[in-house]
Amino acid sequence: MRLGEVCQGRTRCDSRYPAWRKSGLLRPSEWLLVIYFLVAGMRAGLQGHYSIAALDGCVPLLFAALEACERSLSRAWTAIARDWVAMPLLLIAYWNVDFVTRSRWNPAFGQRWIGIDRLLLNDWHGRALIESLGSFLPSVLELSYLLLYTMPPILLGLVYLFGGRRRAGPFLVTLLSGTLLTYALLPQFPSQSPRLSFPGQDLPSLMTLFRTVNVWLLDRWDIRASVFPSGHVAVAYSSAFAVMAALPERRWFGRVMLVFACLVAVQTVYGRYHFAVDAAAGFLISLLGHAVGATVSRPFALGGSRPSTFTLRSPNMEPPSGLAGD
Repeated sequence: MRLGEVCQGRTRCDSRYPAWRKSGLLRPSEWLLVIYFLVAGMRAGLQGHYSIAALDGCVPLLFAALEACERSLSRAWTAIARDWVAMPLLLIAYWNVDFVTRSRWNPAFGQRWIGIDRLLLNDWHGRALIESLGSFLPSVLELSYLLLYTMPPILLGLVYLFGGRRRAGPFLVTLLSGTLLTYALLPQFPSQSPRLSFPGQDLPSLMTLFRTVNVWLLDRWDIRASVFPSGHVAVAYSSAFAVMAALPERRWFGRVMLVFACLVAVQTVYGRYHFAVDAAAGFLISLLGHAVGATVSRPFALGGSRPSTFTLRSPNMEPPSGLAGD
């Protein structure tokens, strides 16, 4: 069904209407965010950041209000709002890490990890290989890293376009599972980016326009608490896995996103934004998030390309599952 398909007061709906939605519960993706912000709020409070803790505590109230609004109004915009509110909250969850980390950076982490990077970049000539074509590959890698910030909302919009709003559920659950798990682990490993831990060492030989922009953004907007696991790599691969979960019939789309994620992972090491172990950990956690997302989404799998329908004749009845989320 397409969003807002209404004819003569009747709305066609997917008969596979999730039981959790009928009972007025939060969606699986909303539960992931609620749990994350409740835990982050408690940890921020223990660090003395009471205003941050209070703001984190507002997230469950936000989702409760949106759920009540959708249940009472049964309008398309309420269901859409519940999908898209996850996008800014994902960024806020990342910035939250700075307020829940107990200790300053531990230089021992960087001293242990730098050897692998130098093996890849220097001994195995990884940097020379990337720069063998001049600024072309470095520019592609830096641009991929820069575009990552826009990927989650763009991909959610494309999921709407290619699969309809009902596919947003598997996409969000898979994206959030890997990403939020990575964010939750960041405070456990207080560490600095290699470009800051080892200033002037092992840097790219070429300075591109996109690198200038990336460094400017990182210096002003990135968190300072930790770099392990890599949040950028986790978001990149979790986004790819989310597309594969939401649009399994469009395999080319998932493959393109996997290539994009690989470019981001390579750039994190080549650009000295992360250590190689950061990137590897981000990838492994996104795999775990992919498995969690598949498990959570399986009970609500759509199945089939032509779902059966039923008709709603009263505005007080349940809203169409085509407008329901996960």
